[in-house]
Amino acid sequence: MTVSRDPAKIEELLSRGVAEIVDRTSLGSRLRAGKPLRIKLGIDPTSPHLHLGRSIALWKLRDFQELGHQVVLILGDFTGTIGDASDKDAERPVLDQATVDANLETYAAQAGKILDMSRVEVRRNSEWLDKVSYRELCRQADVFSVNDFVSREMVAKRLKEGKRVSLREVLYPLMQGYDSVAVRADVELGGTDQRFNMLAGRDLQRLYGQAPQDIVINALVPGTDGRKMSSSWGNTVNLDEKPREMFQKVMRLADGLVSTYFSVATRVPLAEVAAVLARLEAGENPRDVKMDLAAEIVRVCHGAEAASEARRYFVELFSEGVVPEGAPEAKVAGLSLVEALVAAGIADSKSDARRVIEQKGVKVGGEVCEDPARVLRAGETVERGRGRAVRAI
Repeated sequence: MTVSRDPAKIEELLSRGVAEIVDRTSLGSRLRAGKPLRIKLGIDPTSPHLHLGRSIALWKLRDFQELGHQVVLILGDFTGTIGDASDKDAERPVLDQATVDANLETYAAQAGKILDMSRVEVRRNSEWLDKVSYRELCRQADVFSVNDFVSREMVAKRLKEGKRVSLREVLYPLMQGYDSVAVRADVELGGTDQRFNMLAGRDLQRLYGQAPQDIVINALVPGTDGRKMSSSWGNTVNLDEKPREMFQKVMRLADGLVSTYFSVATRVPLAEVAAVLARLEAGENPRDVKMDLAAEIVRVCHGAEAASEARRYFVELFSEGVVPEGAPEAKVAGLSLVEALVAAGIADSKSDARRVIEQKGVKVGGEVCEDPARVLRAGETVERGRGRAVRAI
């Protein structure tokens, strides 16, 4: 495929959804020269699902792909069993290989909702990391000092709080960095929490006589509870979510995030994104604009027909205040209201369920229910606010 040097497309690639580029001058020059580049993204399979936070880097991969560059998607079947400490305030549990392999099963299909997988080089980093000897590991480790690793923000915070930081976690950046050597990456993509690991890749590439990769860093986006979107916290909108559930989860994002998500998690033209912001500034109800966002995200993942149906379902449920035919069913008949809310996935915990019940935010059969011990009968509907409802079976 011929590499495009279109100035407008290059400028959008270098700016849309980008928090920082290392080294912008180098990358800009190579893109304008039309040199085919190898663009790397690594994903550890710590969950069976890719989510919208991950989609930011996938969309950036797609931008490079459409300019004609080679995308290299590294599935961390080795590093997934190690655990990255970059954004964790406690030691990440070690995943066994069977769990990692199971999580990986549908990653390519999920990534294919955004990427043209026929033009993606998919690699597993066990290909090379399984073969690294102690001698080679010591050679790599000599590039860094202990202080380089323990001064990282999250590691330093845990040490200050007296929390354990395993040597396994401390060595993780060497592994991610060596991935860049193994695939001869020209560019690596990742979030702001991956900055140190990606810079380690540059250092290791120098050690092995390669030109250091440029780095494109994207900002991290909040999930449905306002914290960074993370599978660990369960606040994600997953790319393999069913259309109705995906639409409703997007609608739970904070109103102030609408233009951000349009910019980083879709490829709606930037002129249209600016028009969205203008609608909000003109006083349009953020809910209406957010429905456009939800429909676009569902369209990308499931197609236009599914997006239209999910929107219709939500409007009936939210705007008209009725539970539409075809509402999700949940095996909660015979459970107390508190237990049912948790089991149906419309409350995060029993304490969350009790709180929303006390605040008169739950309806059973269309009527507000304030009794947490109320036992549900088959066929009854349970609603939390508007937009989250199930039918008991």
